[in-house]
Formats: sequence, structure tokens, C-alpha cells
Amino acid sequence: MDIGELASRFEKEFQAKPETFSAPGRVNLIGEHTDYNDGFVLPSAVGFYTSIAVSLRNDRKLLLRSTQFEEPFEFELDSLPPRLGQWCDYPLGVAWVLEEAGYGSPGANLLIHGDVPIGAGLSSSAAIEVATAFALVSLTGTRIPLPDLAKLCRKAENEFVGARVGIMDQFISCLGKEGHALLLDCRSLAFDLVPIPDNVKLVICNTLVKHELSGGEYNVRRQQCEEGVNMLSRFFPGIKALRDVSTEQLRAHATDLSPVIYKRCRHVVEENERTKQAAQLFQAGDLGGVGKLMEESHRSLRDLYEVSCRELDIMVEAAQGLPGFYGGRMTGGGFGGCTVNLVESPQAESFAREVARRYQSQTGIAPPTYICSPANGAGRDLDHETLRTAQQNSPKTD
Repeated sequence: MDIGELASRFEKEFQAKPETFSAPGRVNLIGEHTDYNDGFVLPSAVGFYTSIAVSLRNDRKLLLRSTQFEEPFEFELDSLPPRLGQWCDYPLGVAWVLEEAGYGSPGANLLIHGDVPIGAGLSSSAAIEVATAFALVSLTGTRIPLPDLAKLCRKAENEFVGARVGIMDQFISCLGKEGHALLLDCRSLAFDLVPIPDNVKLVICNTLVKHELSGGEYNVRRQQCEEGVNMLSRFFPGIKALRDVSTEQLRAHATDLSPVIYKRCRHVVEENERTKQAAQLFQAGDLGGVGKLMEESHRSLRDLYEVSCRELDIMVEAAQGLPGFYGGRMTGGGFGGCTVNLVESPQAESFAREVARRYQSQTGIAPPTYICSPANGAGRDLDHETLRTAQQNSPKTD
């Protein structure tokens, strides 16, 4: 559904002319499980968008409709309920956090349409949160700096939806730039734009599995990192997170940590270094060097952090040796989800087909693949010509 169709459906639904806003999903090229350790990540926005049509109401009511879910919702902004466990929780959480921060609107009609594949690890949740925030804030005439808007959206997911996510997803959805990844310091929120050459594509391959242990194991990994920091702070009192620990410091006290805690810490410390190196190599045009770092990242996530799984490892192995392939790895929290691969543009479609064939031959699962380029972040659609082009020429999928 394009922007015009969304606006037309909104007019029929609410008998009002809307404005429309859109926010993208994302893929993380390298820097996994570093965000909650105050570390570095290298995400890119991708050209899958959640779009929201919005109009003002004067009765302090919030009406939510979706093109993908049948159930409508209506709320009083003066007495918002706690989360309901429904699709509405993400826009409702944003409305709640904006009210808490003093940016509440007089009332709004919202019609939401998402092209970000749900459950693929491309952060459909951040896309809907950021698009909702843009839409609701527009009704008040307030301007909120984009990093602050990203923090409000993360707060909505942390405190209303109940997911302990870091800042990366909302930040790149707000501040993504076409043709670039973004090297983000998750502590200071300082960032650098990192150019991605036009002659490569990001090929995302979806394993279509998500193992049930992922949620609990994610929290266990956070606790293990915190335990490592507590132990290491006895020797280095100034450290606050694993991003403050050097490889040399960690190795010097390897025997003071349990073997498991040492492995977790080693992944995070080395992954931070890989992420900064990858940004430098992109700047230098050394795509082969970036690819090697991506593959090192996957081995570390598999062997040290232990968040890969059979299907992810098969998907990574399926890419090896194919024409145009620079490197790839699992992306996201792990235990399923997607791989991201850096591939020469002319070979991207044949690469995606062959990876899917190899993966299906070993698992019996026919995986979707998405051929993407770095895209722009969120914005008002009237001022967002790149988005219009992106939606008309949306990422190719198989």
C-alpha cells in the first residue's frame, strides 16, 4: 500500500484529510550485544517503512486503526490503560510517554500500515514507535530533537511494552541516511555517518525460526556482562561497563573470571573493536576487510556469546564461496532470525536465490530474502521524496 492509498483509506475511515509520516526498519551490520554494554553499533535503516496517516481531534481521544489487524482501539488520553498485549501497545506506549513528557496532543485519529516484515529482526516495533511519535508530535507544533525523540520511543518500549531494548533501533529509525550506516556510541549517542558504496547491497536472509529460549537467555547474557563488570571493577575502579575495558585488561585478569563470564566479556570487548574497525574500513573502501570482520563477529557470537543456533549457522555457511560475497553474519539478538550479507550489487539476486536454495536443502524451510540498500530515516511524507521512491521500488524479496 503506497502513501496515496493509505491517505485515501484514512479519509473513508475518518472523514478527514490526513498528514502522513513514515519510519523505517533497520539491520545491524556489526556490533551485536554491545548496545546494553554502552558500546558501539553500526546499523543502517532499510527501505521497509511503517507509515501512519494522522488527523487532529479536539476531544482528547486516541483512535487507532491498522490495515493489517482488524481490531480497532479507542482510548481517552487523560486515562490511558496499561499495556493490553495487543498490536496497539506500541502506538499506545508512545502516546503514554509523550503525555508523561508534556508533549500530549488534543486527540488524534491514526491509521497505521507497516511494510517492515514482522518477526524478521528488522525492528518493526521501532518503526511503528517512531512513526507514531512523529505523527503525534506534529499535531502540537512542537519540535523535539531527533535523539531525544528516539529516547522517548525507547522509553515507551522499555517501560510500557516491557521490552528491555537498547537505543539502537529507535535511533537509526529516526536518523538513518540514504547510502550510509551509522556508527553509534550507545553511551553518549554521538554518531558518525559511514558511507556504504553504491555497488553493494545488504542481503538479509530470514531463517524463519526463533527458539523459545531467546528471551530468557538474553537477560542471562546481560546479567553475565554485569557480573564481569563487577569483578573487573575491583582491579579497574573507573569502569562502568564493558565498553570501558580494553582487550589487554581483560586478558590480564582472565583467570579472575569464571570461564563462561570471560567468554561473554571477551565477545563484547572484541566486538566493540571490530565495530569501530569496520567503520574505518568502509570509509577506506575495503569491503573485503569489512566482510572478514563480519565473519569474525559471527564466530564470536556462536562460540563466545553462544547466541547463534543451527539454522543461523547453516545460513551463514550457505553464503560461503558465492560470487560477489564479501562477508556475512547473524544479526539481532540471536537464537534465530536473520543473517546480513554484504554482496556486490550485480550478484545480489543470484546470491539470494542460491543461499535460499542451500538453506532449504538442509532444513526443509524456504526462507524469505530481502535485498536492501541503506535508506533514510523517519519523516513527513510530503518532505520525504526518497521515501516515495523507496516505497515504489521497495526492497526485493524472495
